[in-house]
Amino acid sequence: MVGIPLCYSIADGLALGFISYPIIKFFSGRGKEIGAVTYLLAAVLIMYFLFVRGRMG
Repeated sequence: MVGIPLCYSIADGLALGFISYPIIKFFSGRGKEIGAVTYLLAAVLIMYFLFVRGRMG
């Protein structure tokens, strides 16, 4: 919810939420509570931000 107004984009804010959720769970020691698909989705979105969005602006 915080990422949406900071990014000025609903899609980017949601993507940041999908990225931050597994990172927070992992570092809090509760990383086994979420599935591998969530980690995969976070990795794909990180690569999207680095390679696709990085070239745009």
